[in-house]
Amino acid sequence: MLKTKKITPTLLALVALSAAAPSAADARTNVRVGIGDQNVAMFDHSEFKALKIKRVRYFIRWDAIRRPDDLRNADAYVAAARRNKVSVLLHISSDDLTRKKAKLPKLSRYRSDVTRLVKRYRKKGVREFGARNEANHDSQATWRSPKRAADEFKIVRRACKGCTIVALDVLDQKGVERYMRRFYAALGSYRRYATIVGIHNYSDINRKRTRGTKSIIRTAKRYNRRSQFWLTETGGVVNFGRNFPYNEKRAANRLQYLFTTTKKMRRDIKRVYIYNWTGAPAGARFDAGVTGPNGEARPALATLKKNIKDFLR
Repeated sequence: MLKTKKITPTLLALVALSAAAPSAADARTNVRVGIGDQNVAMFDHSEFKALKIKRVRYFIRWDAIRRPDDLRNADAYVAAARRNKVSVLLHISSDDLTRKKAKLPKLSRYRSDVTRLVKRYRKKGVREFGARNEANHDSQATWRSPKRAADEFKIVRRACKGCTIVALDVLDQKGVERYMRRFYAALGSYRRYATIVGIHNYSDINRKRTRGTKSIIRTAKRYNRRSQFWLTETGGVVNFGRNFPYNEKRAANRLQYLFTTTKKMRRDIKRVYIYNWTGAPAGARFDAGVTGPNGEARPALATLKKNIKDFLR
């Protein structure tokens, strides 16, 4: 007859500790990390493949359904994502990103074009949409019309009731809280559906602070307690005007700050889309690429590779 080992208090404690120990997956921060980029070549980059990114963001003109070149580019992007088993957040944007130049189309025209656009890409497997990219920035025609941004959310939701929709997408700039208050006031009964708020918190991240992000979160929760937040566009800026002259190391440092602060705010922030993968060519006004324009590694790529292990995809 085999003898059984005597179970001691020490052995019991070890067993309990082993059972309670989290797996590597459980230990990760419950925030999904993806990439925002307009370049379809990203999907073939060996470093992108190695990271096993499962979520990407692509923005598209609201009137793209009438523009064959824009449709061709978006089709190629969505097809490449699908081949790589990557989910696309398709964010509807301005027809003119020049500051203060975009004009609001008639709502009936927006409804017609965007409804067709949403249905086209839903058939291609897209289930996540943003009603208006960076609605409060003056590169968007909605920058002075929160009511119009609210109307656009209603249209996108009606066009894709089974989809996940970023209801409001804002930049962390001065006056954002006032814009948000007017947006929610215009939603009426649709307020209960506005559960996902997108934040572009470049200002906070690149100045190593959180006040703008936290203020946006507080404001949204006043109107919908179920709100969750996606950093739909964020990252370390390599080059942007006089405040951020070209500096790859600074951008990597700010990307590290993004990961650090996101961990602390994980109760509210559920996704992060780092913008972007592909750096801009020399002389461009804005550059936040974790790789250079020809795919060469920058310091930010090493920061991304180190930190993404602690997050979900």
